[in-house]
Amino acid sequence: MLYPLLLPTLIGLLAPFTNSLACPAPSPTTITTVTTMESLAAPSSTSTGTTDRLVFCHFMIGITSNRQSSADYDDDMKRAKDMGIDAFALNIGTDPYTDTQLGFAYDSAARNGMNVFLSFDFNWWHIDQASAVGAKISQYADHSAQLKVDGKTFVSSFSGDGIDVPAMTSAAGQDLFFAPNFHPGQGDFDAIQGALNWMAWPNNGDNKAPSGGKDVTVADGDKAYIAALNGKPYIAPASAWFSTHYGQEVSYSKNWVFPSDLLWYNRWREILELGPRFVEIITWNDYGESHYTGPLSSPHTDDGASKWVMDMPHDGWLEMSKPFIAAYKAGVTTALDYITEEKLVYWYRPTPKHVNCDATDNTMQGNPNNSSGNFFRGRPNGWESMKDEVFVVALLKSPAQVLVQSGDQSQSIQAPVGISAHSVPMGVGQQKFAVTRDGQTVLSGTSLKDIVDTCICGIYNFNAYVGTLPAPSTIDRLQPAGLAMLSQGLKVACPTNTLGASAVSGGVAVETGAA
Repeated sequence: MLYPLLLPTLIGLLAPFTNSLACPAPSPTTITTVTTMESLAAPSSTSTGTTDRLVFCHFMIGITSNRQSSADYDDDMKRAKDMGIDAFALNIGTDPYTDTQLGFAYDSAARNGMNVFLSFDFNWWHIDQASAVGAKISQYADHSAQLKVDGKTFVSSFSGDGIDVPAMTSAAGQDLFFAPNFHPGQGDFDAIQGALNWMAWPNNGDNKAPSGGKDVTVADGDKAYIAALNGKPYIAPASAWFSTHYGQEVSYSKNWVFPSDLLWYNRWREILELGPRFVEIITWNDYGESHYTGPLSSPHTDDGASKWVMDMPHDGWLEMSKPFIAAYKAGVTTALDYITEEKLVYWYRPTPKHVNCDATDNTMQGNPNNSSGNFFRGRPNGWESMKDEVFVVALLKSPAQVLVQSGDQSQSIQAPVGISAHSVPMGVGQQKFAVTRDGQTVLSGTSLKDIVDTCICGIYNFNAYVGTLPAPSTIDRLQPAGLAMLSQGLKVACPTNTLGASAVSGGVAVETGAA
């Protein structure tokens, strides 16, 4: 589902908190070598190994109108549960197919041992619809898959400041654990049981990348929400990326990035230190904003995002988070004991940021230089904040050497035991990775995605390609419905699903790279 992020100006709200963070900031970046490293300290001796902490993942119902039965949700439910996710936050608007898809999702969740809950998107719902919101909650509250927290029906939102919470609760006819995306200084925090902070990316306080000396970190947002909640439970956001590049496909334009780079790794380290009661991964399937962690093959319709999503899987990010999720739920601050398989997760943008695509990247109107970052195609607002680097996270049970060859540039990194993050300069060409220990190769492989100095599909693509070693057994691809709008608005040809085309055996595409 498309929506422009509705974010009030946060600079004024966060100013009192920017000098005192709720948790330690990540270690300073060391260029081209180890950038940050998870604490290797033993788990806290005071931890019981069990907590009441829960992990949610935001799921967009608005792009699932093509699902035909509850079975179409089974793979999502099983994958999420296997990663340690407890519930999907089902983002809903007012589409005519919403109830059909909610019925499928709730039934699949029950069948697969998952929970779900409603997250009202107030780009489509309105704050004067408290009774209608309450009635919708009541419609699903007694389903066996409905998440209950402290014996109450759990409900959340995207935005929604100003809704009449008592009227909504009365219409729902039951006790609610209402944890909306209210904003400090705007929503009535006395009327709610918890709150979600949506802003999971460094920003300028006005829904764009940091600029002009204005840099609001995610930890600044933590601090503001924790203060506003005054002891009530906090839903801390965790996201890996943000890049969107809509133009003439929609009635408005969205064309900006937030600095992401090693955000996913650094954010999980912050969460382990912060220890909030809830975490929400943003998102499972919002392909349009490039922060999806679920598979491309998850059934969905195309809202124009296929232009920068095709051949760009992200599920390696979810695999990377699994030991962090386990450590978070155990109440400890290191994930070392939860590494069950040695793994390398790597990601990078498909082109250097200075590649010029202005001649083929369509504009909605007027100015192809995209000076505002809101209304035109062209380089996205915030593009300068992204680094031309290849990012690698090693999950190791003992120290090893990580070898990265990006184009014609090679680098060897000594990676410690545990989960460590590294970056190397981006080079045009093939991307090769290996892990060696005591002279023996532990992992090795060549990525299916080269870095190129041309404009793929003729557009600026600031999305990330995410790969893993060991490589997956199959190539994650968009289904036909997810490619329906691929050619709309493009000035050049854009072949579909080309990932791995050079690695074909007997007519079947296969991944390269193995343990």
